[in-house]
Amino acid sequence: MSELESSFFNVDRQGPVVRLSMNRPEKANGMTPDFWTELPRLLQILDSDETVRAVVLTGEGKHFTGGMDLAAFASIAALFSEEPGRAAYALREKILQLQGTFSAIEKVRFPVIAAIHGACIGGGIDMISACDIRLATRDAYFSIEEINIGMTADVGTLQRLPKLISPAIAAELAYTGRRFSAEEAQAFGLISGLADDREGLIAAAMEMARDISTKSPLAIAGVKRNLLYSRDHAVDDGLDYMATWNAGMLRPEDLTKAVQASMAKKQAVFANLLGEGSLAI
Repeated sequence: MSELESSFFNVDRQGPVVRLSMNRPEKANGMTPDFWTELPRLLQILDSDETVRAVVLTGEGKHFTGGMDLAAFASIAALFSEEPGRAAYALREKILQLQGTFSAIEKVRFPVIAAIHGACIGGGIDMISACDIRLATRDAYFSIEEINIGMTADVGTLQRLPKLISPAIAAELAYTGRRFSAEEAQAFGLISGLADDREGLIAAAMEMARDISTKSPLAIAGVKRNLLYSRDHAVDDGLDYMATWNAGMLRPEDLTKAVQASMAKKQAVFANLLGEGSLAI
């Protein structure tokens, strides 16, 4: 059995681009317990493969995802019958574990592109908020659904969404739980591009990923790391971090290749980053 085989995801490798597709279409790709362990596991494996340069995250069937599956709630609900203090401790640990599933998207060195069609509800918003780029079909729709079932969204939406769109709009969506369209999401700045249908959406996402994969993987890793750092720090801190990053990482090989290829109107070919095997002792 390949380590990339998964009970929840289809994994499709196309050169340096990998497509991870949630594969539970009969249940609107509801996030079962397997989802929460498989996504970070697969991302960690792909991150350790120096030949992987971008990932596209999609869903099979009619919808991207309907959010957390009821099966995932079962073990959580069982905690409420336990001693309150211990139950609260266990619940906090579970929430931290679930948060880690989406934080794994931010921790990998390559960009993750979300290709969203149909419903993107509840945990789907948490997930796409952690992605680097978000594309959608024109008929896609979104909702911070947690408020409609009597709970506060707790695995990333309230922390990440206000950094992506106006905090006032994020607040309105979180308080009301109303459904909003792909056109609204694009106007908010959450979605950067729209496609007419799922096939066109996936084609556009894969093409974008292939384009990114032609860039220097060292420079791409630097872009991701510095965008995330600057999101959570003051401008002066971000500038200082950027200066330190390039002082350590900027080297003439990739610069020379890029300039020469541009002058010759050709595509530069960049070396992969060093893999885990390079660190063996």
